[in-house]
Amino acid sequence: SRGHRGNENMKKYQLTVTTREGTGRSASRRLRKALKIPAILYGKHTKPETLAVNAPEFTKLLKEIAGRAALIELKRDTGASALSFLQEIQRDPITDRYLHVDLQEVKENEKMVINVTVHTTGESTGVKNEGGILEVASHRLRIRCLPKDLPAYIEVDVTNLKVGESIHVGELKALPGVEFL
Repeated sequence: SRGHRGNENMKKYQLTVTTREGTGRSASRRLRKALKIPAILYGKHTKPETLAVNAPEFTKLLKEIAGRAALIELKRDTGASALSFLQEIQRDPITDRYLHVDLQEVKENEKMVINVTVHTTGESTGVKNEGGILEVASHRLRIRCLPKDLPAYIEVDVTNLKVGESIHVGELKALPGVEFL
């Protein structure tokens, strides 16, 4: 997974959104019957906007993103577009259906704060030679960066980790344009 950094690899994903008429439980139920998921777009400088996304398209998008931090270009029925990332996805614990999607709008020239997944690489000395167990205390890291500098994930090499040792955020190798919060 080398070269997961840098602009040329920052794939932009696309999602079609439509303006949502009516809010509340029954409106949301009607939407889900029509294979749409209620969504809300939070903008830094605008009031939250209620939207709907196509459920099959959203499911496909999530498969493509596969847990990476990703920027999603929202295509509107009006022809306008906005850049965003997934803030939160609510699912029904029983049916596993998507109930609601929170999107956070970002601007190309403004820093954003986002949680990014941590991937460990290598096999630690402690696990390999000392019978230790690798414990990952945090699977996500909060970072601040411009949209163009967003890493798909944060890579942590655990090869030299011995039993009883830890790697702290301060020891992670710096990523250009990324601030660990």
